Amino acid sequence: MGGNNMPGPLEGIRVVDLSRVVVGPYCTMVLGDMGADVIKIEIPGKGDETRMWGPPFAGGESAYYISLNKDKRSLTLNFKKEKGKAVLRQLIAQSDVLVENYRLGTLDKLGFGYESVKEINPRLIYCSITGYGNTGPMSHVAGVDIVVAAEAGLIGITGEKDRPPSKVGVAITDILTALFAQGAIANALYHREKTGSGQKIDLSLFESQVATLFNLSSTYLISGEIPQRMGLAHATIVPYQG
Repeated sequence: MGGNNMPGPLEGIRVVDLSRVVVGPYCTMVLGDMGADVIKIEIPGKGDETRMWGPPFAGGESAYYISLNKDKRSLTLNFKKEKGKAVLRQLIAQSDVLVENYRLGTLDKLGFGYESVKEINPRLIYCSITGYGNTGPMSHVAGVDIVVAAEAGLIGITGEKDRPPSKVGVAITDILTALFAQGAIANALYHREKTGSGQKIDLSLFESQVATLFNLSSTYLISGEIPQRMGLAHATIVPYQG
């Protein structure tokens, strides 16, 4: 890959990253890989929790944090206070995308929900990532990767048939939701290019995880059979019986 100095497809796009932990930062990491200028906003005196997810550490930062936040610019900002709010408003006015994964209603209380933000910048793409979406009976429940993976059915089909369920070795629900978010943002930017209008993206961990079980959902609706754990085997194709 060395020597390739071609600009990425998102060169010139600025992203305000208000997210933390895995799902949001993974999304903005991919946007950065595509050439976007990502500005990560962190809480003064605390920062993103993943900074301390170690060992190992390099320069006082965990490998986990470094891998998720490479190539991003970063600043600390207390946007609960008016001075910080003013800085964030100015930054939003000059940006193309905002990504956040706060619990539903948190940013609205601070004056940075979508309805408020679109008054600052009508062309902004506002991506809200929550556990269970912005509407519905569980919309105010915080989403955690392993909990959502269990509720959506992934953990129930993972592992050996006669053993307890197993979790996947990485935060797969967070990661795949982040990739859905990145794709949705790219589509929203294309839509803006044609119409001039920004929009809000409402993405949930639960819906994203369920979407990956598409064939199992169809199998159940057609046969009535509940999918089972099969280890390394596969219900319909070879050579997965190993």
